[in-house]
Amino acid sequence: MNFQGKKVLITGGSRGIGQAVAIAFADAGAQVAVTYKNSKDLAEQVVAGLNGGPHAAFQSDISDPKQAERSVQQTVEELGGLDILVNNAGLFWLHDPTVVNYVEWQDAWTHHLQTNLVGTANISYCAAQSMMASGGGRIIMMGSRSAFRGAHDYPAYAASKAAMTSLGQSLAVGLAPHNIFVGIVAPGYVETDLVKEVLAGPDGETIRNESPMQRVASPEEVAHTVLFLASQGAEYTTGTVIDVNGASYLRS
Repeated sequence: MNFQGKKVLITGGSRGIGQAVAIAFADAGAQVAVTYKNSKDLAEQVVAGLNGGPHAAFQSDISDPKQAERSVQQTVEELGGLDILVNNAGLFWLHDPTVVNYVEWQDAWTHHLQTNLVGTANISYCAAQSMMASGGGRIIMMGSRSAFRGAHDYPAYAASKAAMTSLGQSLAVGLAPHNIFVGIVAPGYVETDLVKEVLAGPDGETIRNESPMQRVASPEEVAHTVLFLASQGAEYTTGTVIDVNGASYLRS
């Protein structure tokens, strides 16, 4: 998986899975741009620690269509092109319908769909325009196990990831004639800052035991799958969903 000279845009690249993906691509020779919504210092630290370069970090809230478009434009301007988009940015917060009030329920749905689905759709559209003009590329969606098994305490998140999966497969069909290939990664629980407290709490052992490996994924394991889907030779996997959940949930 040699990405020498490739230009990669990773949304939400300041920590967790996004950071691991940025490191993996840079180690494989790519130039990397990461976006952040609020964590400027963390994103700049990530970029400063990457091998090779030049790399870039810039602020972007992909739920805003203009900022999504600007993310692609900045990547092309600062790196000299765009070959690979990794749609990693997303919202995730609890909104159990048996606990939250109606206003909180609506707020959860509005924000999750606007960022995880509509924002992803918008930046993917803009990236595809650039890739079609330059001869092709790769788009990777960061889906979720919850898209297939549901999630009673964060249903808007699960639904947005299911819709993102469908979006990725639709794009795979529509963009293949333009030499643009799309992959979807569906992790289960991953050991990141977002779920650290959950894993350290009373439910942590139950979550780890969902897998026969008795652990959750590392961000690096998810990053490895992202790089495979983006690699030369993986073109015929376009539209594929790859589970990274340690056999904690099996689909037939």
